[in-house]
Amino acid sequence: MKEKNESLIQAIKFTLFSISAGIIQVLVFTALEELPPLLFGRSLGYWPCYLPALIASVVWNFTFNRKFTFQSAANVPIAMLKVALYYAVFTPVSTVLGNLAAGHVSDYLILALTMLTNFVTEFLFDKYVVFTDVRAKAEN
Repeated sequence: MKEKNESLIQAIKFTLFSISAGIIQVLVFTALEELPPLLFGRSLGYWPCYLPALIASVVWNFTFNRKFTFQSAANVPIAMLKVALYYAVFTPVSTVLGNLAAGHVSDYLILALTMLTNFVTEFLFDKYVVFTDVRAKAEN
């Protein structure tokens, strides 16, 4: 029962921090999507808006989830490497698929679907791969 409650609390915390990271991602994406046409008369395109926004949200999300959600004092460089491996797969796949969909559907719809996919898959990856030391300590 304790483990179930702990998992629920982790899911709630992860969701709240992901919402804050999502706000950062949307703000960066929107600034890069909307400002260049106003300032320079042309858009940057989908992926030059998406990648900096994703990076900003990843740094934010990792920092807060490591400290507050999973309360991990584990080796930070190792945890960062594991997250980097996740994003070594997620980033190119989401960028290529998003870029292929751009022009056919709204860039903001693409961003929303990508963010939702990232939210679910990253929670599972963080919980069961990156921050496994926390679960091991709780079980002992």
